[in-house]
Amino acid sequence: MLRSDLDSLKGKVGLLSGGGSGHEPAHGGYIGAGMLSAAVAGGVFASPPPASILAAILTLHQAGASGVLLIVKNYTGDRLNFGLAAEQARNQGVAVDMVIVAEDCAFDQPSKAGRRGLCGTVFIHKLAGALAEEGCSLDQIVSKMKEVLKGIGTLGVSLSPCSVPGCRPSFDLPPGAMELGLGIHGEPGIKRSKVASADEVVKTMIDHMTNPDSQSHLPLKSGDSVVLCVNNLGALSCLEMAVVTRAAITCLESRGVVVARVMSGPFMTSLEMAGVSLTLMKVNPETLRLFDTKTSAPAWPNLSTAAVSGRNYITEAPVMITRTQDDKHSKGPLSPVMHKVLNKICSTLLEKQEELNSLDRASGDGDCGNTHTQAARAVEEWLQDHVVPGCPGQLLSVLAGLVEEKMGGSSGALYSLFLTAAAGHVTEGKTNGAAWAAAVHAGTQAMRRYGGADPGDRTMLDALCPAADELMRLTTAPPAGQMAVLHAAVEKAAAGAEATRDLTARAGRASYIAAERVTLPDPGAVAVAAMLRAVVETLAEQK
Repeated sequence: MLRSDLDSLKGKVGLLSGGGSGHEPAHGGYIGAGMLSAAVAGGVFASPPPASILAAILTLHQAGASGVLLIVKNYTGDRLNFGLAAEQARNQGVAVDMVIVAEDCAFDQPSKAGRRGLCGTVFIHKLAGALAEEGCSLDQIVSKMKEVLKGIGTLGVSLSPCSVPGCRPSFDLPPGAMELGLGIHGEPGIKRSKVASADEVVKTMIDHMTNPDSQSHLPLKSGDSVVLCVNNLGALSCLEMAVVTRAAITCLESRGVVVARVMSGPFMTSLEMAGVSLTLMKVNPETLRLFDTKTSAPAWPNLSTAAVSGRNYITEAPVMITRTQDDKHSKGPLSPVMHKVLNKICSTLLEKQEELNSLDRASGDGDCGNTHTQAARAVEEWLQDHVVPGCPGQLLSVLAGLVEEKMGGSSGALYSLFLTAAAGHVTEGKTNGAAWAAAVHAGTQAMRRYGGADPGDRTMLDALCPAADELMRLTTAPPAGQMAVLHAAVEKAAAGAEATRDLTARAGRASYIAAERVTLPDPGAVAVAAMLRAVVETLAEQK
């Protein structure tokens, strides 16, 4: 692979790197102005053949490069093949030199083969590329890179091996174990231990990298400035990478080390390995200047040129008017029955946790029962320490705040909307059947307005709306007929929930799943029907 603007190399040093495939975006992703001029890839985890390397060297020479620098990771195959190509190129009159990157900190006593070349190679691409772009000579670049390499160290850890296509995994790693000090070619590491938290793993890694008893340690002391590279070895999520990155910054700063720059992402991978490597490079102002220069290489991140350490912003929390859950409310005639109703709702939701989760797994993320359980437990805890206010509207406002804070997600927002909109219809002096019917209707309409769903969309509204419509009969029903209306509303809700198994989801997460795979009732509708039944059964017991 070559820069497409090779004419711009005239009179400048060309940079060539490479190695086996399987480390993408290395090395092709680092081709561009300010980094590599060319890269040569071999087979998966196999050094490229000398003929390919020689062809790249000669191409750069013919484009007018004043010299060619080979940046090579310290593996026997790479050293041999790049070395042979370099000797062949010298015989053809090309000015060639080589920088061997060997910054692995894994081994306390490295063998004769020396330390391996790992993700620190990418730093050399960047710094050497910046110097070449500025017109430095081949000898100057080599001299400066050899000095920089004394202050670079890398260590990897993984939760899984990787598999060369067509082959078995490179080593066996049982569940719950992690491998420390492994390379980028699937070779096992130096130590195996149980998986620990990110903070613990990162501390172990940095302790090992900087241990002065190790011959391959990186000397690091309080006051030093470093660039940190958190390298995804292939299969970690962005979220996991962010957790590890934060842990690394915190660990370094706790030692008095200034984190000048951070790069986090996949820079030199090992196929699908679920692991991460940490690379530290000690820097001074000149090294940082070179590091910050612009490059067109597509795999180089768009980093800030401000130091990471010291970029804290502390402010007072904004003053917000919130629901007063802890206000002292006075009891009233309705307090005892409302207390019993809440207890019944909570116990019902706790009993249905697994049922709701099971229903949700078929059409969502499988946590519907868990979120309702969170709300139930929050209400139970509140009931232990608080008086149920005599005014239903006050109680609904308190419940709205609880579910918003403790339940979370879209369910918490929907229930909070319902309760907030309903609260204004059942105030002091307005607690008859008609008022409750109006409250349920208002809450249901708020859900429809802001949630964007309607009856027939396979949501909780398919249970709630038929019940709300039935409850409107309370506005004309005589006192003796009100329980019959409530029982009818319960049956309407249950029938609506059951009918959702035959509906096509048009709202919520289930709407993203093929209709033929969604054949069970909607868990939200089932929860609503169960809560309404709990309310009515408790009221019936009071008669």
